[in-house]
Amino acid sequence: MQIGPYRIDPPVVLAPMAGVTDKPFRLLCKRLGAGLAVSEMTASDPKLWHTRKSVKRMDHAGEPEPVSVQIAGADPVMLAEAARFNVANGAQIIDINMGCPAKKVCNVWAGSALLQDEPLVARILAAVVGAVEVPVTLKIRTGWDRAHKNALAVARLAEDSGIAALAVHGRTRADKYEGEAEYETIAAVKAAVRIPVLANGDIATPAQARHVLDATGADAVMIGRGAQGRPWVFREVAHYLATGEALPEPDAGEVCAILCEHLQDLYAFYGELQGVRIARKHLGWYAKDRPENAAFRHVANRAESAEEQLRLTRDYFAALAAGDAALAA
Repeated sequence: MQIGPYRIDPPVVLAPMAGVTDKPFRLLCKRLGAGLAVSEMTASDPKLWHTRKSVKRMDHAGEPEPVSVQIAGADPVMLAEAARFNVANGAQIIDINMGCPAKKVCNVWAGSALLQDEPLVARILAAVVGAVEVPVTLKIRTGWDRAHKNALAVARLAEDSGIAALAVHGRTRADKYEGEAEYETIAAVKAAVRIPVLANGDIATPAQARHVLDATGADAVMIGRGAQGRPWVFREVAHYLATGEALPEPDAGEVCAILCEHLQDLYAFYGELQGVRIARKHLGWYAKDRPENAAFRHVANRAESAEEQLRLTRDYFAALAAGDAALAA
């Protein structure tokens, strides 16, 4: 898949997720096979650009290209300025958020709330595309609610505005993350526009990725929650799409090595205290569906130092590996 001058290969993309797709997680997913990793959303309000949180979100030093940065807001002038600011700080692709269903985002008429106002959508797209020389992409949902699905109309606005690629989550804003994603609307969007289309929603396995590509005709899949605690899903999907063969699941030892590297990157990026706290949600995701998960989370969440958190993590996965070895004997 091509986005401007950038070839996205494999066509398996990490979705932007607030509080998740920070720099350590993007780097990890790229190392494990993601063809592109989009940043968590950055605010368009310039008053927020120099906060500690924003400075961390805008840190792209050493990040493999292309660097894709998502911006969020509702004012075309502010969003255009935010696009210019982020390009000056290393962004090579600007992504506009019109897909986030969170109440605090929609209450300020940003994210998927914008889908209710197509004239405003058109003004935002024109302003941002006109503000920067880099490719601009857009992420949307199928509509505001099931009675008001307008992804097709917004997709045509996007193409007419010069948007370089469009990601569509197969739910409305009202659906949030409930129920099953539907792909008929994504297929209709793909059939109606010439720009690349990325299909998003309920893709957590190689077989699901293949099914969604076949059902929609999309140019790429975008994986969000399916990568939480399973960042190796990108190499699994890429391998399956290329060969039709499934890679073996990583064993407990390899998962432990990946997780410990991730934890150490979090400590280095945020500092020990904040890194330990941010790591807790990732520990829960990595351990989800594994034996004694609840007990491990209970203990690991009490760890206050990086050394203790790493020790508990290594002990937990060593016990899982020993159990696997015993079963195989």
